[in-house]
Amino acid sequence: MASRWVVSHTPQAFKQLLNRLAAGMYGPAASTALADLPYDARGILSGIYQNGYSTGYLLAAVFYRALVPTTSHGWRSLFWFAAVPPLLLIVFRLAMPETNHFQAIKAEREARVNERQDGNELVPPTNKMSIVVFAKEAGKAVKDNWVLLIYMVVLMTGFNSCSHGSQDFFPTFLKNQVQLDATNVTVISIVGQLGSITGGTILGFVSTFSGRRLIMLIACVMGGALVPAYILPRSTSLVVSAFFEQVFVGGVWGPIPIYLMELSPVALRTTVIGLTYQLGNLASSASATIQAIIGEQFPLSPGPTGEKRFDYGKVIAIFMAAVWGYVFIFLLLGPEMSQEERDKEAEAVRSLERKRQERKINVRSEKQAVEEHTVDTIEEV
Repeated sequence: MASRWVVSHTPQAFKQLLNRLAAGMYGPAASTALADLPYDARGILSGIYQNGYSTGYLLAAVFYRALVPTTSHGWRSLFWFAAVPPLLLIVFRLAMPETNHFQAIKAEREARVNERQDGNELVPPTNKMSIVVFAKEAGKAVKDNWVLLIYMVVLMTGFNSCSHGSQDFFPTFLKNQVQLDATNVTVISIVGQLGSITGGTILGFVSTFSGRRLIMLIACVMGGALVPAYILPRSTSLVVSAFFEQVFVGGVWGPIPIYLMELSPVALRTTVIGLTYQLGNLASSASATIQAIIGEQFPLSPGPTGEKRFDYGKVIAIFMAAVWGYVFIFLLLGPEMSQEERDKEAEAVRSLERKRQERKINVRSEKQAVEEHTVDTIEEV
């Protein structure tokens, strides 16, 4: 909402503040969405969770077309509209309980706090002591897994570059080179995001029984093979190639939330998922600048109004070929949860579910006992 009054170079400061606040939700949201799920359902739900990005992009494209050219407030209308969903999200999250996984970890941490003794007396748990225990666990996890954490950041740099490289300059390419009007540009962008949603859901599901890395490697090969079709046509037939290219852009992303979760140390799972994703996002923020610099090497004739034009089709092809290769190599060299670890994780999920059911039964029994005691007391009186 505050962006309405921005009229100077401070929009960058507002944008960075907005990005930092939004970025902080990715890790906790991924853990909340996936931690309590049965193991076999995590692949498809990982894809659906990650599709939130594509759905948001799709909605932004729709409302950009509906609000920006048709209202006197221009881009500010889009920012006003975008201020509403976070309010709904706050209400939704307030109504949700904490996950069983979080409650179990919290209980274990409090139990370790209780083990600290002063003489013969147990030290009651406090927030400060819980933080100390968490800090020790976090320090040990970072010390034992620092190479893995660096790998995850490097990998996420490639993944974020894949999204930026295929999407940031594509509308400009459609408008300036293919000479499509605003409506067709919007339609192709929307269809592309529908492809991304389709790919993320399907490949996320397939990753459960084919393996996370294998399905992402296949997506890299297919996405790379479709790059020429993504930029060579000079008509609205690009809607087809945009759909299928984004199927594999979204598809390679589909297993990522659960893949990061499976690689992350349990003590730092939420933190690591969000931190590695956002550090990768930060590193990939130079993608647009890199593409713009490459574009200057391929100038085109000026547009009808004399504006400079560049061959962004060629730029997208060069950049995406490099990014697909980058992601493929690092996935190929990277680790994956073993079958033994998968079985152990699945058993841990089932154990949490059993404890949750037992807790519900205990709470119901205690409530019933209290009610019976109350009735007996009333009868005695």
